Amino acid sequence: MHEIIQNNRIRVIVKPNAKKTEILSIDTHNKTAKIAVAAPADKDKANKELMHFVSKQLGKQVRFVSGLRSKEKILEILE
Repeated sequence: MHEIIQNNRIRVIVKPNAKKTEILSIDTHNKTAKIAVAAPADKDKANKELMHFVSKQLGKQVRFVSGLRSKEKILEILE
């Protein structure tokens, strides 16, 4: 996932309601990761699961920059 980080930010396309949370694909040309999330897009459950998963993958905390209500999101990596 490190190959798509730009200016401490990651673009993510989220697929909620998956069987398990996992990276589906990484598009290095468009600098985007497609991630399946094992949580519904209801009451921020998918957003929380996504933040937890990405934080665990990178070993750093992340926060939302944009896309809280969209499938396309931008996350910022906190140092």
